[in-house]
Amino acid sequence: MIKVLFFARLREALGVASEELALPSKAHNVADLMAHLAARGGVWQQQFDGCVQIRAALNQELVANTAAIKAGDEIAFFPPVTGG
Repeated sequence: MIKVLFFARLREALGVASEELALPSKAHNVADLMAHLAARGGVWQQQFDGCVQIRAALNQELVANTAAIKAGDEIAFFPPVTGG
């Protein structure tokens, strides 16, 4: 199982703050997990198809989409933030 968290506009668009799911067999890294989520279609595809910028944190550390994931990990998705 992995825990997936959604923050800010993602949480609003998806209507869910978090979920636990079995690690998909083809999800070896963050990008693979994003593709798996996009394959759900609808708003999931709109948010995770790569057209909208999303950052990821793996076990509370910012990571690139190439970061490897494994069972037991926590992956958080959120829009990039800017200071002001």
